[in-house]
Amino acid sequence: MNRTTLSLIGAATALAAVTGVASLTGGSPDDAGPATKAATRLPVQRSTLLCPAPSSSEVSSTTYTAYTPKRAGAGGKSGTAELLPAQSPPDEVSAPDAGSGGKKGGQASQGDDKPVLPLKAPGKPVTTDTDRSDAPALIGTADGPLAPGWAVQQTTRIDAGSGRGLLGTACTAPDTDFWFPGASTDQDRQDFVHLTNPDDSAAEVDLKLYGPSGRLKSATDESITVPARSTVPVLLSTLTDQRVANVSLHVTARTGRVGAAVQAVDQKLGSDWLPASAAPSTSVALPGIPADATSARLVVFAPGSNDADLKVRLAGPTSSITPAGHESLHIKSGMTTAIDLGDVTKGEPGSLLLTPEGGEGAATPVVAALRVTRGEGSDQETAFIPATGRIDRSATAADNRAKGSTLSLVAPGATAKVRVTASAGSDGGSPVSKTYEVKGGTSMTMPPPRPASGKGQYAVTVERLSGGPVHASRMLALPQGGIPMFTIQPLPDDRGTVVVPEADQELSLLNDD
Repeated sequence: MNRTTLSLIGAATALAAVTGVASLTGGSPDDAGPATKAATRLPVQRSTLLCPAPSSSEVSSTTYTAYTPKRAGAGGKSGTAELLPAQSPPDEVSAPDAGSGGKKGGQASQGDDKPVLPLKAPGKPVTTDTDRSDAPALIGTADGPLAPGWAVQQTTRIDAGSGRGLLGTACTAPDTDFWFPGASTDQDRQDFVHLTNPDDSAAEVDLKLYGPSGRLKSATDESITVPARSTVPVLLSTLTDQRVANVSLHVTARTGRVGAAVQAVDQKLGSDWLPASAAPSTSVALPGIPADATSARLVVFAPGSNDADLKVRLAGPTSSITPAGHESLHIKSGMTTAIDLGDVTKGEPGSLLLTPEGGEGAATPVVAALRVTRGEGSDQETAFIPATGRIDRSATAADNRAKGSTLSLVAPGATAKVRVTASAGSDGGSPVSKTYEVKGGTSMTMPPPRPASGKGQYAVTVERLSGGPVHASRMLALPQGGIPMFTIQPLPDDRGTVVVPEADQELSLLNDD
């Protein structure tokens, strides 16, 4: 092999390495060097989403809504976007039976493998309903113009039993690392982590629990094998003999990748999905505490080797205040801290902001979540708000209704300008957009725009136009029989674009010198 051939191989290898790094880069090109500034941001060509099995209750019904926003520059004239049922290993682990008090029981047969929610074109949502108690987890892919910003929402209503309530979750992309502060192994809770593997080879997943005194002693093997294209639900209380009200669950994939979501079933307070917290960060935003919240419990965990000291602020409609009695918070490394904030919003909607006491220079990253309760006595219902990543460009909530949807936006620092677009409805209509300015240090809460002359479910897309960081969530309230059933979904950036570097020919690599 001559030196010219070797030079060509070297050039190809170098270009492949640069391209691979660029495809994994999600940061702003403004923060990078000259080479990266020459890159172009383009819409992604393929997306993967995973939806957990909704419920094994005989008195449940689930609505799925899928949507891809129209996006300039999305490649190709046609594409596909659909979900297929995942498999469930028989009787290896147990799924929650919320309608019968959370008892164990293997999932039934998943039935046929027909695609679910196939999209035809961007800009219009599609929906489907099921009341099957054996409704499966779903594994989905979208490509071409349907891939950028593809969003799927799963909304389940359980009418009776200890798990009664409204459970909502946005189907998420697979990953290798998840944090769930706010989980529980207490006797009043039945918390299951649902692990879904989208790939053609098995994934090995570690599950670790941390309580107020540190790591919980394991009662079983913490390593879980999730077979190819399968879903496995694991009851958290089977991982340890310790019964702890507030724990932080760490899910890590040693091999492969998975989707992970925690279904929290409370014997008295209903049930909902606990989404994963945003990646550990020195400053945290938890957007969208309802005005009528009767209580809120904050759970924080510091994964690193250092303690964290945090300022606690509540961003309301006009300013940020410090909740009385909770001015600051000390988080010991490796230990879960929980504080009850009571009716912290005092009749006004707001968002919780956690920032380092001593400034960003010596700050410690944390993960966090809020458990929010509405209602009184036996008519209480809960939902969860995790620490939510900022919207760099856009984010979408797929399932909104004519009544019951509330959008919350918070700008922790500088004032931000955003555009909110309601899509066409699943049964027709045309999109409507409005622009809002969220003042720094405040929250803005409002019903989102509705499609003109539209019927059925519709999607809401939030686009950051200028200014400082903005974080968002969407609450869906569907009260029933005096119970204020509701669910809250965070709206992190949809990562619908990727940085692609410009490549120039470098003929000097071909020199045979």
